[in-house]
Amino acid sequence: MVVKEIAILLTCHNRKEKTIECLTALYSNVIPTGYSFDVFLVDDGSTDGTGEAVKEDYPNVNIILGTGDLYWNRGMHLAWKTATKNKNYDFYLWLNDDVKLLRDSIKIILDDAIKAPDCLLCGVMASEDTGNITYGGRDKNGKILIPNKKEPIICMEVNGNFVLIPKEIYEQVGMLDPIFPHAIGDFDYGFRCVSKGFTCKITSKIVGHCEANPQLPKWCLPEVSFLKRVKVLYSPLGNSHPYYYFLYEKRHFGLLLAIKHFLTIHLRVLIPQLWKQI
Repeated sequence: MVVKEIAILLTCHNRKEKTIECLTALYSNVIPTGYSFDVFLVDDGSTDGTGEAVKEDYPNVNIILGTGDLYWNRGMHLAWKTATKNKNYDFYLWLNDDVKLLRDSIKIILDDAIKAPDCLLCGVMASEDTGNITYGGRDKNGKILIPNKKEPIICMEVNGNFVLIPKEIYEQVGMLDPIFPHAIGDFDYGFRCVSKGFTCKITSKIVGHCEANPQLPKWCLPEVSFLKRVKVLYSPLGNSHPYYYFLYEKRHFGLLLAIKHFLTIHLRVLIPQLWKQI
C-alpha cells in the first residue's frame, strides 16, 4: 500500500500548557488507513520550558529552535522549510498551538480533500464555551462561513489555525511569505493560491476548538493612550501593521486601496472615536 505522508507544522512561544494540550489532541486523533504524519514544531525562544516538555512527552516531534522574534508567520515558514528538507510530503498541515482538535479532525479534513482535490482546505473552529464559529474561512464580504456538514464550501479569506495544503499547491504557490512576521501571512497565502488557479474551501464540519481573539485590537480603542496605540499598531502582534498591511493590499487589491487604508489606519490611531466601536 502506498502511504500518503503529511507534514504537520506548528510554531510556539511560551505557551507550554496550550502547546502540550494541542499535541495531546493531535496525537489522540484517529489517522485513516493509508496516511502517516511527521510533526515539525518551531520553539521560538520559549523560556517556560515548552521545548523540553514537548521533547519529554512527544519525542517524535521534530523541534526546531527559533530566534525568539519569528512570531507566527515566520515561525510557520521555518517549520515548513525544515519539513521540505526532510521529505517530499503529499500534504502540509498548518496547526496553531492554541487549537484543540476533535478526535476525528484529521479524518474529516482528509475526507474533504478527497471530495475537493487540489484545494486548500481551511479547518473550521468553534468556541468550546459557546459553540459559536470562531475561525475558518470567510466570504467576499468578510463574513465567517458556517460548514454544511456535507461538503467543503468555497471561501475567499483563510484563517491559518488548521489548514491542509496538498503537494500540488505547494509546488506552484510555495510556502508562506516570510516578509510578514506574524499576521496577514495566512490571508496572503489564500489569495496567492487563488491567483494560481486553485480554490480555497472550508471543511464540511467543525474540526476543533479555538477561542476568538478580541474583535478590536488595542490600537483601535479610544480608552488606550495615544502613545500605547501607536506602539501596539507597530508591534508585530498589532494585527494590521501599516507597512506589512500595505504590502499585502497592494499585492492583492491594488495600490489605491493600499494607500487609502494606510492613511485611514493612521487616522484611526489618531482619532479612534471616529469609528463605531463593536
